[in-house]
Amino acid sequence: MPSSRLLFTLVACLIAAAGCGRPAGPRGGGAGGEGSVIGVSLLTLDNPFFKVIGTSITAAGATHGYTTQVVTPEKDLTRQHAQIKEFIVKKVAAIVLSPCDAKGIVPAIAEANAAGIPVFTVDIPCLEPGVEIVSQVCTDNEGGGRMAAEAMIEGLDGRGGKVAILHAKKFESCRLRVKGFREVLDRHNASSEAKIFVVDEYDSNGAKDIGYKAASDALQATPDLVGIFAINDPAALGAYTAIEEAGKVGQVVLVGFDGQPEGKQAIKEGKIYADPIQFPDQMGVRVVQAIVDHYGGRRPAAEQLIPTALYRKADAERDLP
Repeated sequence: MPSSRLLFTLVACLIAAAGCGRPAGPRGGGAGGEGSVIGVSLLTLDNPFFKVIGTSITAAGATHGYTTQVVTPEKDLTRQHAQIKEFIVKKVAAIVLSPCDAKGIVPAIAEANAAGIPVFTVDIPCLEPGVEIVSQVCTDNEGGGRMAAEAMIEGLDGRGGKVAILHAKKFESCRLRVKGFREVLDRHNASSEAKIFVVDEYDSNGAKDIGYKAASDALQATPDLVGIFAINDPAALGAYTAIEEAGKVGQVVLVGFDGQPEGKQAIKEGKIYADPIQFPDQMGVRVVQAIVDHYGGRRPAAEQLIPTALYRKADAERDLP
């Protein structure tokens, strides 16, 4: 019969073995606690949309005992890679990214994988092979792009004509928006005599100043332009200034994307026709829940898509003072 010392040793070994294979809890406690940090690298904090995501992650994380460090590379891939390296050195509990460049950030994500730190994306997915991302939380961007095309068709009110896209091709989310937009226009053109043609795509980088320049170029290149689809509100607001300066207010239907406060105000004022609106606060809550689920031994969905909602002037008049 084993001695009491031997029994103690056997029980200790069984307990240790039972713990193998489970996700490690965050440092400082299984569900959060002192020293449990979520490292967050968001595309830019110049855009209020990402500020909401950062604030939401911080607040939701705090309810689970996490502290959050939010940084931004301001769309610079090299800086984002350095930020991820710093998170790895700090041994954060989780890394949350909105990638500057989905392909370019792969080596940095691979480093986090090798260090055993779970990686999550928010708003901008990374669909590249060779890396492990626990969960990707983002808008249904392709569905939102389809909604933007429906808004353009509605805004043109039975007319056809030429439209331009203010793109930001390096971001996967924007590529998906444009894909959905083009898909609906192709379907519309197959069954309607009032065909709507995309004449060109111009780089806006999702920024107001570059969106202004892109829209100015589009209006000069195509004087009979009837519509512009801008992939976010800052680009749309820049485009409106270009439309105004060209003397074409009321002649060009402008559709944006996001539903930021400034964008919603522009919709109320009739500057932007409509936006498929996103819900960045929900994104922050969802990504924190994915982290909690991961450490609780529950597998979060690999992809979590949040639908958009079309926001028009009537909605703004109800919502805004």
